[in-house]
Parts: sequence; structure tokens; C-alpha cells
Amino acid sequence: MAVRLFIGNLPYDVTEAELRAHFAAIGPLSSIALPMDRDTGKPRGFAFIEFSARADAEDAMRRLNNQLFKGRPLAVSEARARDAPAPPSAPRPTAPRPSVAADTRPDTGRDFGPEAAPRRRRPPAKRAAHAERGPKHPIYKRAPGPVRFSAGDEDGDEEEGRGAHGARRRADADAHDTA
Repeated sequence: MAVRLFIGNLPYDVTEAELRAHFAAIGPLSSIALPMDRDTGKPRGFAFIEFSARADAEDAMRRLNNQLFKGRPLAVSEARARDAPAPPSAPRPTAPRPSVAADTRPDTGRDFGPEAAPRRRRPPAKRAAHAERGPKHPIYKRAPGPVRFSAGDEDGDEEEGRGAHGARRRADADAHDTA
């Protein structure tokens, strides 16, 4: 029965021929799959190698795991199915963090030297001058009452009537009505 191995931490300039030559020393290979990046066309840093015999695959895992290949230690393990979940691993160790509330010194986090004088002195703010001066532009007041755009009808030939709600209606409004 064929056994498929996952080979991780490969250099990005590796070729299929180099992988075949490196793993053929263990035993005969059934197939090699070297996934390529779609954008760059270079290998993605891992491969799948299939041995026809389980003994050869176990020998490859034992002999080549963490061994240098072109300057990088290989990660050789048995490939799992795509649907299978990752095996459980131990949680990563975390370093204890210092308590923030315990350290109440004013210079907390400032261990890079004594305080220096400012580089330049800024002039005082001119807020008082702005308050005394007033607005930059004149403030226009709105006239009370309805807004009229013209004093009367310039043509004099159009008759206007009042609608049901007191709005003016032109006599020829039926010709202009789109509804």
C-alpha cells in the first residue's frame, strides 16, 4: 500500500529532480507533488512524496526529519487527509507579563535617558486676538415673509389661478403636466 509523506520547510528554489534524487536514496518513489505559487511560479515551500512501501516511508521519516537539505532542516511527516483535523498539540508557552498596576512611577517605560529640553519654543496662541476681531465676512439677515423672485408677471399673457390649497396654478398647466 502506498504511503504519502508531507515534506515541509523546503527551499523556494528546489526542483522536482533534486527532491527525487534526495529521497530516492531511501527507496523507490511512486510520485512527487511540488505545488507552485500561482503568482510567482516558484515552489511554495512544501511537497508531497509517495512511497510504494510503508517501510520505506517510515525509514524516510526517521532518517530525513530535521536533516539539512540545501541549508534548511526538512520537516518530514506522514501526510494527513485534507478533511482530517490537525492533531492536537500542546499550547504555546507564554511568558509572564509584569503587572501594570504594580508600577506607579511617573517615568514608567522611559528608560532611554534623561529628559531633554524642547527643540524650539512655540509662540503663544492668538486666541484672544480672534475673539476681539469679530467675523471675517458680513452676516446676511433673511428678510421676513415669503420669498418672491419677481415683482410680477413680465409676459402679462399668462393667467394664473389658485389651486385647492391656495397655490398658484398656470392656465396652461395641463400642457406641462407629466403625470
